[in-house]
Amino acid sequence: MAHGKLELLAGQGDAYAQFSLGIMYAKGVGVAKDEVEAFRWFRKAAEQGYAGAQLNLGKKYINGNGVQRDYVQAHMWFDLAAGHGNEEARKARDAAAEHMTPSQIEEARRLARDWSPTKTNTGTSR
Repeated sequence: MAHGKLELLAGQGDAYAQFSLGIMYAKGVGVAKDEVEAFRWFRKAAEQGYAGAQLNLGKKYINGNGVQRDYVQAHMWFDLAAGHGNEEARKARDAAAEHMTPSQIEEARRLARDWSPTKTNTGTSR
């Protein structure tokens, strides 16, 4: 799918298009590599409940790519993706927890428990 069409669909709230743009910017495929822009698109899709974007957003937070490193946010997003059955996210969540205090883990769990999608996901929850 061409970048322009993805931008149009993403702007209309299509979570799959938002996720795809995140991948493009993260890898520099068809666009200049831009970690901040990748983070922005992953966040939009993740907030709609798109599991692949939730996993990638967690990775951005854990590595500090395009955003300040934040283990609590990383754990929360990994936990949400793991809730969709994403095994990689479960492993990443557990690895993040090894670098966190018990209170940070509890905060991340509370954030995940209280989280709800911003709107109905227009793509699948890959």
